[in-house]
Amino acid sequence: MASSGQKVVLITGCSSGIGLRIAVTLAKDEKKRYHVIATMRDLKKKDKLVEAAGDAYEKTMTLLPLDVCSDESVRQCVNSVNDRHIDILINNAGVGLLGPVESISIEEMKRVFDTNFFGVVRMIKEVMPDMKKRRSGHIVVMSSVMGLQGVVFNDVYTASKFAMEGFCESMAVQLLKFNIRLSMIEPGPVHTEFETKMMEDVAKMDFPGVDADTVRYFKDVYLPSSTDIFEAMGQMPEDIAKAPAPRCDMNYLCLSVHCFVSVAEGKSCEAKKTPEGCTAGDCKMVSS
Repeated sequence: MASSGQKVVLITGCSSGIGLRIAVTLAKDEKKRYHVIATMRDLKKKDKLVEAAGDAYEKTMTLLPLDVCSDESVRQCVNSVNDRHIDILINNAGVGLLGPVESISIEEMKRVFDTNFFGVVRMIKEVMPDMKKRRSGHIVVMSSVMGLQGVVFNDVYTASKFAMEGFCESMAVQLLKFNIRLSMIEPGPVHTEFETKMMEDVAKMDFPGVDADTVRYFKDVYLPSSTDIFEAMGQMPEDIAKAPAPRCDMNYLCLSVHCFVSVAEGKSCEAKKTPEGCTAGDCKMVSS
């Protein structure tokens, strides 16, 4: 586990994407300031993380199983950490859901909220009492620009992020009294294997029961526009992991919300033609 002086960082959702890159970046810190507890629901998916971590694996990185949708799994994971001492919690685990809302079952919607909202709540509830006792800690939540403004055909995903933002903004004020900081990261579009597969799968769907006009709008306007978004403004997970922050504030926005929403709705946007206007990895504090 952690050496003397190292901060213990627990990260959820480390099997791929942003979570993997954050875990590797911190574990490979040249000054060895962190001991990373990288977690994922299915340890069979650990190979990419282990390969990327290289020599840091099992030195400045420990791997543990964690399902943020399970109270017992969350409790067992935190209990397995020495003295339950977690200096920094990074809530990264999340799922997406895309398509006409008429085609999405209530059960599918509940699964999204169980991960994106209640998963974050479970983690915060588990580590917060210990942080309060020590009167120190930092909780980081991976949100999205869709937690700031809705985007068509992302209704349920956006709603889960709005709920999370409201919860975290309320908690942040209370936690300050215990010297605990809470920060939300709000990335724009990010190139990940999960996102690519979701877009490919949804493009093949027929959406039975959804009116023809809505299906055409989704397939002929939204999906091509989303491709434009990723070509113009898409960031890599490494950009998010290494994005500089001017100081420790509550909200950090990566890329322009206005441009992201405009392109998603099929409107023109200068960022489409000149991505230099929205530099990947450039974090900007939007509220404090």
